[in-house]
Amino acid sequence: MTSTPLINNGRIGDPIKGKIGVLIEEHFDQTEFRRFNEYFPTQGYQVEYISHLWDNPELTFGANPDTGVVEDHVTVTTEINDVAPADYKGIICIGAYATDRLRYQVSVKKGQKNQAPAVVFLGKALQIDGLKIGTICHSLWLFCADSDLIKGRKVTCAHNIICDVENAGGEVIYDGDATADLVIDDNLISAKHPGVVDEFMEVFVAEIQKQEKMQKLPVGKSSFV
Repeated sequence: MTSTPLINNGRIGDPIKGKIGVLIEEHFDQTEFRRFNEYFPTQGYQVEYISHLWDNPELTFGANPDTGVVEDHVTVTTEINDVAPADYKGIICIGAYATDRLRYQVSVKKGQKNQAPAVVFLGKALQIDGLKIGTICHSLWLFCADSDLIKGRKVTCAHNIICDVENAGGEVIYDGDATADLVIDDNLISAKHPGVVDEFMEVFVAEIQKQEKMQKLPVGKSSFV
């Protein structure tokens, strides 16, 4: 007998040190989802899942069926149009096909930049000095929806979207005959795939804390003093 999959609330943990917003949709990576929910709350950060809800009060999304069964679900109540990137200590785009779905727009015009709510939100987030933005595996697909988001940025990603990222103007960093496990380019932290999710989360939190430490320094002082 198959048990009913656990449906998680869209907010995990208490915002002791603040919130980390995770952009999500159907077909998200379940390994990343599980590890985000386990790790970030232990570090004092609430995980809040964000999506475009299409005028619904909530939507429930399922993970990739890695075992042939959709084992994880999340019910999201936070509409991306109703929050600001500055509400969060960091923003993460979850991997797998979720971010491809997030760049969907109903109406399109020739020559117009992608206007999907998640793409617009990401553009605003990248303009906030010091706000940490995390991507992992396939999630750079969301950046590829508008080359202004990724052009000239040093990143890593899953091997099967290298062409998308490079065609959008991103500079993919390699390690031998593979893409690098992790790349930090100013406020953008990218990771190759779920196999390095633990390192990605640790670095993401460390970068948030480094930024907060710098913001607390008196004007004119260096963190190396």
